[in-house]
Amino acid sequence: MAFRSFPLRLIAASNAFKGSLSALQASRAMALGARDLFREASVEIVPISDGGDGFLDVMRALRGGRVTKVAVSGPLGGLIRAPLLLKERAAYIEMALASGLALLKKSRKSPDAMNASSRGTGSLIRAALDRGAREIVVGLGGSATNDGGAGMAQALGFKLLDAKGRELAPGAAPLLDLARILPPEPRLLGRIKEARFVGVSDVENPLLGARGSARTFGPQKGATPAQVRLIEKGLSRLARVADRDLGRKVAGMPGAGAAGGLGFGLMAFLGARMRPGSDWILKDSGLPRRLRKADAVLTGEGRLDKTSFDGKAPLILARAARERGIPVAIVCGSLDEAVRARLADSGVGSVATLTEVAGNEDELFRRAPLLCRQAAALALKRLFLA
Repeated sequence: MAFRSFPLRLIAASNAFKGSLSALQASRAMALGARDLFREASVEIVPISDGGDGFLDVMRALRGGRVTKVAVSGPLGGLIRAPLLLKERAAYIEMALASGLALLKKSRKSPDAMNASSRGTGSLIRAALDRGAREIVVGLGGSATNDGGAGMAQALGFKLLDAKGRELAPGAAPLLDLARILPPEPRLLGRIKEARFVGVSDVENPLLGARGSARTFGPQKGATPAQVRLIEKGLSRLARVADRDLGRKVAGMPGAGAAGGLGFGLMAFLGARMRPGSDWILKDSGLPRRLRKADAVLTGEGRLDKTSFDGKAPLILARAARERGIPVAIVCGSLDEAVRARLADSGVGSVATLTEVAGNEDELFRRAPLLCRQAAALALKRLFLA
């Protein structure tokens, strides 16, 4: 494509590079790379997310607000301090920061899909209600749990009981004994009913079946084939009892299987609405409006592979830009060559990776900001000047 005009009007809108750059850091690095190549370029920095890693950072960058730390139970017990973003009467929660797999790695605990609990996420929701929030948005992804949101519900005062009236222990395994669900005490239930809940995720899987939470994501959390079958049975029991006692038949809804079934839990216990993460955040960021004035878009994420085409924010943004005839360059940490041919169909005009700029994968994490900046300049060079 021939270069058209100076100065360029660019949008730098990146997802997080997991483990090395937040969405805001990556977007800023890309903006610097754009100005290295085109000094007079005007660059809007708009960090993005699909509801998973980096969701809270993105919402704070877009909406502002105040972050407070709340003491909650970690996915396998023990107290951790998890962040809660408050903005007027709204609250934003990244479930992975309370109930996520990365927390286990950080504490050197092995994944345990049978016993990990989403209780910490429920404690964050309760803290938001205690602080007067009336809209609570939960970003789903990166969970260590497969309990269908049972732990979350227990933290909010729901009683999950076995046939003898005993409260269930944390995790997916005890769901096999679930006999009855009782609501919270009236005052807390009233506050829950007064609030609006939204679950944000790029996952559209239902709770059960071949594409369900246990079979699709359980192995990622350490579940053996035998444990996957047990988790599936437990989640199926949870769905049946919730349908009977709560009156919400939502196991087959898109997103019910997200975050170990927390999507189901949000819908069944709290009446939440699930939203495709990328679409929700792109709209919230005003990117459709911003695209009308842009000459090109820089976007990216840590790894570009086949999963990037399943609702991930950079490819959703690229398609939106293509519809408006706006060229797109992508920066990523690494690229699965098997998907390169699909990129053009999604509106991507050029790609540059941190790996090719570094020349040595050992340098990727240590020099990520500089490498992202250099890769952005290279991607734009390929887009406009090749």
